[in-house]
Amino acid sequence: MTTELFFRLLGSLALLIYGMKTMSDALQKMAGPSLRHILGRMTGNRFGGMLTGMMVTCAVQSSSATTVMTVSFVSAGLLTLAQAISVIMGANIGTTLTAWIMSLGYNIDLTVVVFPAFLVGMVLIYKKRHRVAGDFLFGLAFLFWSLVMLSSVGRDMDLAHNEDVVSFFASFDTGSYLTIFAFLLAGTLITCVVQSSAAVMAITILLCSTGVLPIYMGIALVMGENIGTTATANLAALGAGTAARRAALAHLLFNVFGVIWVLMVFYPFVDMVCSMVGYHPSEGGQTTLLPVVLATFHTCFNVLNTALLIGFIPQMERIVCRLMPENKAEDKQPTTLHFISSGVMQTPEISVLQAQKEIVHFAERMNRMFGMTCALFDEKDKKEFESQYVRIERYETIADNMEIEIANYLEQVGNEHLSDETKDKTRIMLRQIGELESIGDACYKIARTVKHLRERKEDFTAEQYTRLHDMLRLVNEAVVQMIVVVSGRRKNLSLADSLVIEKDINELRNQLRSETVMGVNSHQYSYVIGTFYNDIVADCEKIGDYVMNIVEARLGKHLLSYGGLNLNLDKKTATVDGNPVSLTPTEFALLHLLLANRGKVLSRQYLMDTVWAGVIVTNRTVDVNMTRLRKKLGSYAQNIVSRTGFGYVFEESLKHQTIEDTLSEDSSHAERG
Repeated sequence: MTTELFFRLLGSLALLIYGMKTMSDALQKMAGPSLRHILGRMTGNRFGGMLTGMMVTCAVQSSSATTVMTVSFVSAGLLTLAQAISVIMGANIGTTLTAWIMSLGYNIDLTVVVFPAFLVGMVLIYKKRHRVAGDFLFGLAFLFWSLVMLSSVGRDMDLAHNEDVVSFFASFDTGSYLTIFAFLLAGTLITCVVQSSAAVMAITILLCSTGVLPIYMGIALVMGENIGTTATANLAALGAGTAARRAALAHLLFNVFGVIWVLMVFYPFVDMVCSMVGYHPSEGGQTTLLPVVLATFHTCFNVLNTALLIGFIPQMERIVCRLMPENKAEDKQPTTLHFISSGVMQTPEISVLQAQKEIVHFAERMNRMFGMTCALFDEKDKKEFESQYVRIERYETIADNMEIEIANYLEQVGNEHLSDETKDKTRIMLRQIGELESIGDACYKIARTVKHLRERKEDFTAEQYTRLHDMLRLVNEAVVQMIVVVSGRRKNLSLADSLVIEKDINELRNQLRSETVMGVNSHQYSYVIGTFYNDIVADCEKIGDYVMNIVEARLGKHLLSYGGLNLNLDKKTATVDGNPVSLTPTEFALLHLLLANRGKVLSRQYLMDTVWAGVIVTNRTVDVNMTRLRKKLGSYAQNIVSRTGFGYVFEESLKHQTIEDTLSEDSSHAERG
C-alpha cells in the first residue's frame, strides 16, 4: 500500500468520525430540550425505556451520546438504574442504523446527494435561524463523502491481489475459536483507542468488501466493537457518583453477556445470518453482500440480546449493585453539590438539566437556612443559640461555595456548542444562583443582628416580636413559593402568587418602619432597639426581593408594578388598586417607560424617539398624552412629575421617601454604634 493510499484511508476515517460527530451534535441541539423531556418522563415500563433509547439513538446517530445522557440522568437522580438499563438496551438497537447506512455507502453511489447536501447546508449555515440544520446537512454530507472515499480507497488498494495481505489473513484458521477470540480482542482494543465504533465498523466493512477478510473474522471484529464502545460511558462516569458508575457498568455487562452467548453458538448463528442475506461462507466470492451481512449480524445480535435480557433487568440491577457497592466513606463525606459531577460533560444539553437540579437543591438548602434563622429568634438557651448560629455560619459558607461551583460548571458547559434555548437557560441559571447566594448572605446578616442584640443583653418588645413573626411568615411563604417555581415546569406556573406575597411584604415593611419611628419617638423602646429592628425588617424585605428576582428569572418578567399600580406587559393592560384602567397604546407605552425607569428623568426627545418612533411629533404631543395619562391614574398621578424644560420622571411618593430617609439615618447610626 502506497503512502498516498495510506493517508487517503486515514483521511477518510477522520472525515467519517468528524461527519458523525457534527451530525450528532447538530441533532442534539435541534432536539436537545425534547430529548431531555423524553428521557425525563421515563416510567418503570422497561419496554417504554427500550423504545425510548432506540428512538433517541436513531435520532442523534450515536449510542455513546444516548448512553452518556442516560448516565447523566442516573447521576442527577432522574432515572433509576433499572430504567437506565432499559434505555441502554434500546440504544444498542438504535445504533445498528449506523451499520446499515455504511453498508449502503458501499453498494450505492452516494455522490449524487453529497454535493447538493453541501450546497443546501452552506446556505442554511449563513442563515442564523437555520444554522443548526445546516450543520446537520454538513455532517451528513461529510459522512456520505467519507463512505464514497473509503469505497474508492478499497478499490484502489486492490487488497484481493496483494499476496502479503491475503497470505496474512489466510494464515488464520477461520474454524478455530482461538482466531475468533483474537479478532474479538482486536476489535475491542481498537474501538477503545479510537473511541469510535463507527470508524472500526468502516474498516471492517472495507476489509470484508475487498474479499481479504473472511466473514467470520469480520463478525468477530464487530462483536469486539460492541464491547469497546462501552468505554465511552465508563470513562464519562469515572468522576460521577456510584449510581452513574453502576449504569455504565450495566452497559458493559449487557454487551459482554451478548458476546458470550453468541460465542457459544457462533458458527451456526453466523451461518444463519449469512443464509438470511443469501451469502454462503464456504463458497467465497459475493463480496458485495458482505457489508449487508455485517449490518444484518449487528442488528440480529443487538435485537436478540435485548429480547433475551429485557425480562431480567431486576436481576441485572442486583448483580451490578453487588459488583459496585455503595462507598460508605464517600457517602459520609460532606459535599455541597449532589447532582453535578465533573465527569459527565460529554452531553452539554443534558448537563444543563443537571445544573437545574442542583439549583433546586441550592434553593431547598437556603430554605432550611432561613428556617434556622427564624428559629434563632425564639431560642432562649445560650448553648443552643450558639450551636444554631454556628450552623447558619456554615450554611453561609456552603452557599458561597455552591454559587462558585455551579457557576464554574455552567461556564464549562457554555464552552460547548449549545442551542440558543439552552444558552438562554444557562444565563438564567447564573442569575438564579447569584440571587440564592444573596438570600444566604441576608439570612446570615439577620443572624448576626440577633446575636449582637443578645450580646447587648437587650430584647424586642412582645409587640415587636409579634409583628416580626408576621414578616418572617410572609418571607417564608415567598421562599416556599420560589422552590415551587424553580422545581416546576414553567408552562404550569405563574408570577401571580409570588407578586401577591411580594406586595404584602412591602406593605408590611412600610408599616413596621412607620411603627418603629413612632415607637422610638414615644420612648416605647430605645433607639438602638429600633435600629436593630429596622435592620432585620430591611433584610427580610431584601430576601423577598431576591426571591422575586429568582422567580422572574425562571418565568420571565411579564408584570410591572408600583404599590397598587400594575401593568401586564403581555396583555397590555393596567390596574389601579385592583381596578382596571383603560389606556390607549400610547399611554400604556409612556407609563411602561416611566415605571420601568422610575427615579430616572426621561427627556421629551427620548420619549418621542421611543414611543413615536418614525413619526414626527412635538413636545406638545408628549405633554397632552401625559396629562391624559395622569387623569386615569387616580392617586398615582402625583408620581408622574414634570421636569420643566426637560422631561418627566416617575417618583416615589413623599411618604415613602421620608420613611426611607429616616431608616437610612437609623441604619447609619447603627453601624456607627
